[in-house]
Formats: sequence, structure tokens, C-alpha cells
Amino acid sequence: MPWAMPCQPEPATLAIGNGKDRFIMGGNQTIGASILALTLTASAIAAKVETKPVTFAKDVAPILQAKCEECHRKGTAAPMSLVTYQETRPWAKAIKERVVTRQMPPWHIDKTVGIQQFSNDRSLTDAQIDTIVRWVDAGAPLGDPKDLPPTKEWPNEEQWVLAKQFGEPDLVIKSDAYTVDAHGQDHWWKPITPVPLTEARWVRAVEMRPGSLAGRKVTHHALALLQQEEPGSDPEDFLNGPGLLMEWAIGKNYDIYRPNSGKLLLPGSQIRWDIHTHSVGEDIRDHVELAIYLYPKGETPKYRTRLTLFGSTGLNGLDIPPNSISETQGFHVLRQPARLENFQPHMHLRGKAMSMEAILPDGATRLLSYVDHFNFNWMNNYIYTDDSAPVLPKGTILKITSWYDNTTANRNNPDPNQWVGYGDRTIDEMGHAWVNVTNITDDDYKDWLAKHKPAQPDPANRRR
Repeated sequence: MPWAMPCQPEPATLAIGNGKDRFIMGGNQTIGASILALTLTASAIAAKVETKPVTFAKDVAPILQAKCEECHRKGTAAPMSLVTYQETRPWAKAIKERVVTRQMPPWHIDKTVGIQQFSNDRSLTDAQIDTIVRWVDAGAPLGDPKDLPPTKEWPNEEQWVLAKQFGEPDLVIKSDAYTVDAHGQDHWWKPITPVPLTEARWVRAVEMRPGSLAGRKVTHHALALLQQEEPGSDPEDFLNGPGLLMEWAIGKNYDIYRPNSGKLLLPGSQIRWDIHTHSVGEDIRDHVELAIYLYPKGETPKYRTRLTLFGSTGLNGLDIPPNSISETQGFHVLRQPARLENFQPHMHLRGKAMSMEAILPDGATRLLSYVDHFNFNWMNNYIYTDDSAPVLPKGTILKITSWYDNTTANRNNPDPNQWVGYGDRTIDEMGHAWVNVTNITDDDYKDWLAKHKPAQPDPANRRR
């Protein structure tokens, strides 16, 4: 709409573009000319950026290093290496399809709701996806080899990922070995291994893995439950007992506790393993091992973190009829103020989505995280950054909701005509979130709230 300065004659107008993109600028001709110049300059810049050639060496290789090479390199379980141009080029079209549909890298959080800041975010940005698409559409050129980034050094399979940050682990605890036959039903291996400590020590990080690449083929997931005697503690109480020390699954292999927090190990403690295995057509013998990184002797963190299971099946259990979509919910009360460190959904083949909401004592509800396209093959752990980790008051109710797809639309579904109930087998179902919970004091929460109290909304903008 043309505009005019007060007490001035009707201004001249200037049309830019045509058709539905045509718009009119009015007013001082100098201003109009300036705006036109800026518009044309911006258009020229955009056109130049759009036509700038994209090459593997300069544009794509850095993306693959940052988001793909961790799995896609020689000596890993991935089906191909994407380190060099020669290795990557044959897969160009497949890579485009996987990144456009956001199947790869595996990151299944809904990017439109909830917390979005994660310390281990492996997802691609829209700009990175656009770069890969333009590269493939241009014929996947190499470009100038001089533009290639330096080769990234990765630890080999015998090295621990966290060793670069913390040095070699203080303890490495291994389960007894197990053999998985080439064909057969799922198995659960539950040996017990003592923790070799003669005094109480605090843990600042843990890392877990099957003992070999072959073991990763047959190990669905593995739990390391901490058993130790503590006054007034129930070993099965995840919120207040020793709890789970670590869980390994594809997509999760370590936990680092935030400064001044950790897990407590006592003399006489032991690890009770719960290792879920399945057959893959060949006999494989392996074990699971756990690396523990300790705080220095005598150093006691202020806060204790517990890896907690928040179920979604509630009192009614899990009952999924054939050819149906089902939903279950579970509710859990925080008995102390707490900081939640991560969100890790766990379901099986019919798993479709999971959300974690906080119902605050004043009745307000906050959606913390929502995985909208769960993939059973990737048990991703979404670790909140220091600034984004939710801090919640005592009495908060955590609401965990799971959705299941037992229809033909679910391509992972082995048989949509089957009734499905709760169970440990892969063809059964379950639903829970693994969350590291760090309890804090009431005074800690008040201090945090004073620093993060949200601004009061403008009364004029409040919903009536």
C-alpha cells in the first residue's frame, strides 16, 4: 500500500516484479531507489549463493566428518564407509534419499516442539541437507582435492571413546561371555560381576559396549544394574536406590555426569547384567564391558544422579489389538526437586512415538521432549545441554505417553494380525523412558528459579 509523508503530494510509486510477486513501493523517489537497489543487490547475492558450485571436497566432506563418520568408517558396524570420495560417490543418490527423509543421521526428535538443545545432536540442519542435495543433483563432483579437510582421527574399536577426555578408565568390568546360536529364540544373559573397590568412590562418567563388532550384531541392549547395600534403600527403586549404572543400545554408549554430580559406588557392590540377545544366522560368542571413570579420591560431588526408568504402560498394562494404533500413559511424581539430564525412549517393533511432559504443582503443563518417529533400530539418547536441561520442583508429575502402530503402515511390524502385549522379546512390546535424574535441594531449586524466572506476560496479550 503506498505511503506518504504528512502534507506532501501523493508520492510516486515504483513496481518491482510481476504477477503475484509484483509489489508497489511509494514515497520519496530517493528512498524507493535505495530500496530497489538493496532488493536487487540481495537478489543478486541470493542468486550467486544458489549457483555457487557444491563439491565433495569443500562442502560435503566436512558434513560427513561431523555427522556421519562416527559410524560410517572402516571397522564399524555400518554397511559402508563414507570417509573418502571414492567410498562415498557410489552411495550419493542413496545418501540424498536418506537425508531428505531424515532417516540419516538417526535423530528422531520432533524439531518443532519441546527442548531442542542437545549436547550430542547428530542431526543435519536444513542448510546441510540442502548442500548434500545440491551436490548430488550436480552429479556429485569431487572438486579440488586441496579443499579436503584433514583426515579425522577416530579411536579404534579397542579404545574407549571417553579416553580422549578423561584418560584411560579407572575400572573396566566385563560380564561373563555368552554364546548366541545361529538360530533360536531371544535370550537374556544375567551374570553377576563384583566391582573391585575397597572404599566408596564417585563416578563422573561411564561407557559401555559389546566386546566386539560381532557382538553388536546379536546384542539388542544390555543393562548394568548396580547392586549395593545402602541404609533405607530399595535396590529396585530407581529414584532412590542404587539404580541402573548404565544401559547400552545402538545409539547410546556413554553417560557423562554434569560438574559436581555423579553416581556412588560402595565397597562390596556388584553389577547384575541383563543382556538381551537375538540370533542372526551365525554362532557368535561375546561379552559386554563397562568402563568407569572416577572422581579423584576424596572428591565428593554435591549431587547424586540416578538413571531412572519412567514407564508409560501405567496400571492397565499394555494391550495392542491387531491392526490398530494404541496409546498408553504413565505418571511419576518427583519426590524432590530435580534436574533431568536426558530423554531416551525405549520401545520395540511396534513403537511409533513417545513424549515426556512435566505437570507442575500449579497445574501448568510443559512438553519437554517428543520423539515423533521412533525407530527400533536406534535407541537414541537425547542429552540436554547444561542450559536447556529442565529443572523441576518437588511434586512435579512426569507424564510419559507412548504410541504404537500395529498396522501394515509400520514397515517394521512383523505381523499386524497378532495381538501384542508387554514382554521382553523383540516381538513383544514395552514402553518406558530412561532418564538420568539429579536430585537437588529445595534451596537449590529456589536459587535456580530466581535466576531463570520467566518474564510476566503482557496482560493485553493474555488469553481471555
